[in-house]
Amino acid sequence: MNIYDVIAETSLAGNELTDEQAMAVLDCPDDELLLLLHAAYKVRRNFYGNKVKLNMIINTKSGLCPENCGYCAQSIVSQAPIEKYSMMKKDEIVTGAARAAELNAGTYCIVASGRGPASRELDIVVDAVKEIKDKHKGMTVCACLGILKPEQAERLKEAGVDRYNHNINTSSNHHQNITTSHTYDDRVNTVEMAKASGISPCSGVIVGMKESKEDVVHMARSLKVLDADSIPVNFLHAVDGTPLQGTDELTPRYCLKVLCLFRFINPTKEIRISGGREVNLRSLQPFGLYPANSIFIGDYLTTEGQEGSQDWKMLEDMGFEVDLEPLNRETAKALT
Repeated sequence: MNIYDVIAETSLAGNELTDEQAMAVLDCPDDELLLLLHAAYKVRRNFYGNKVKLNMIINTKSGLCPENCGYCAQSIVSQAPIEKYSMMKKDEIVTGAARAAELNAGTYCIVASGRGPASRELDIVVDAVKEIKDKHKGMTVCACLGILKPEQAERLKEAGVDRYNHNINTSSNHHQNITTSHTYDDRVNTVEMAKASGISPCSGVIVGMKESKEDVVHMARSLKVLDADSIPVNFLHAVDGTPLQGTDELTPRYCLKVLCLFRFINPTKEIRISGGREVNLRSLQPFGLYPANSIFIGDYLTTEGQEGSQDWKMLEDMGFEVDLEPLNRETAKALT
């Protein structure tokens, strides 16, 4: 049994990886990458078989954000030439859900830039979600609106929001190098608030922002402690005009190792290959589905994604099938 199979057995048994095992995943020699992927697939297959969850995102408010996040084209410090607009109308958000249903996306993600939702913006989202849940009975609705207040979380829950996304983005040690307009704890507290209101928590990371490998391990462990049901793993797509423009640290092989690490440390959770998938994994995108069980389809917030038909072809060629069943917290606990 090789070291990666031992790590897989450790994960399947519900035991914590040692720091040495975690670093062994990220330091995996390239000529052993297939062995690592095979081990990660054992864990993924145990909990999710060959099913892949599809997610679609809608950017309901673009730019106009007062935060100074170094990776984001929508931040106040960005000079990137992006489209900027205020909150969409309810009908536009509902129409987006219909498009998601056409693409068999089981999760529809309503995203708005900004520190947190204004009252008017929250009203629009609440009304839209009620109509979406009425028209698309099996659809999981995720909201990503920034830092929440307790009463706002309650309103979203009452409207029918199933999941709330608020990424930790990086490690607590590296956070101040990425943004200073809010704290790492601000992000953690919002995730905990979503959980307290009964909403399934979604929180993930952006890899490739000049963090160390130790930071990446810390991110994966932090999300295990947070008990995030869904973990989007983004790979930095450095946009010109942002503070991180020109940053190009990642290789497709390293991205695969990161996905394996997140699967081993969070074996029962939805691991989603998210922003930067096409740019960073490139021709190795299909291999990401051995550790991960979820992807975004369509475009992202300010960057284009892969053509939907190519995603479908990729799933078909790899022998994977679309998972239309929602993963709620009760189901996730049963997998543990």
